[in-house]
Amino acid sequence: MQSITRHNASMSRNLDLDLIRTFVAVADSGSMTAAANLLHMTQGAVSQQVKRLEDVLDCLLFVRKARKLELSRHGEPFLVKARQLLQLNDEIWADMTGRSLRGSLRVGVPYDLVTPLAPAMKTFADAHPQVEISLVCAVSPELSEAVHSGRVDVSLVEYVASEAEGELVRTEPLVWVKGRGSDAWQKRPLPLSMVDERCAFRPVVLGALADEGIAWRTVFESGNIEATAATVRAGLAITTWLASTVPADLETLTPEATGLPALPAFAICLRLPATVQPAAQEFARHVRESMSNDAGTRRVQLANIA
Repeated sequence: MQSITRHNASMSRNLDLDLIRTFVAVADSGSMTAAANLLHMTQGAVSQQVKRLEDVLDCLLFVRKARKLELSRHGEPFLVKARQLLQLNDEIWADMTGRSLRGSLRVGVPYDLVTPLAPAMKTFADAHPQVEISLVCAVSPELSEAVHSGRVDVSLVEYVASEAEGELVRTEPLVWVKGRGSDAWQKRPLPLSMVDERCAFRPVVLGALADEGIAWRTVFESGNIEATAATVRAGLAITTWLASTVPADLETLTPEATGLPALPAFAICLRLPATVQPAAQEFARHVRESMSNDAGTRRVQLANIA
């Protein structure tokens, strides 16, 4: 009987999902203190849960560098699996309990992705009419912070592809855009129309121009994407957009033909807080099915923990 007991104990290798959620919260927020605020726990309790998980796995998941926590070489791949485990758990819970979703859902989206997100919003609203969706439009850096602070329940966020965080929905090229028949791209300083000075595209675009020694000037900056499009249509300036979001009546410019610098690809990512409400999890599923350019959902590891 004693040998059977030892055998059963050795076969019991179950991960505590509460510890997993705490780990993901720390990874997403970059600190024990921020994670404690998100989880409504004390910093000491968060630290203890991370230590318990490290003891169970017999490895360090975080390393401290300067004033921030970074994932260790074991923590990086574990974060990908941890997200998958929590997602599957939440999906099983929703399926088996059979509870209809209700309440409010705050969805964050960058200005340029409102139209691409519309099909997912419609299918979700049709399937769950008792959930009231509130759309929060902002630039990606603000939306990322909104997820961390709990001001939105789920959000799409745009990142340079090499710096993507969260769950990758798809990647797209960032392209130069001009009005039909416009020669604005030939002018110097180069006239630019940007959606917002805090836009995720702006530092990349200006950095690329600086590297090529191309002088530029701002014609228009506003949170209104339609106003930006209007200045481009009028031939007053050029801009940059993700390839799939370029309006049909505007034209893209290739670096080879124009001498403009090549721009990096951008990642469209889903961001969810560590503690995810069922409606947000279900909305994320609709986004994956609607917007992913692969048959399955791809994930990226956390690149930077700020």
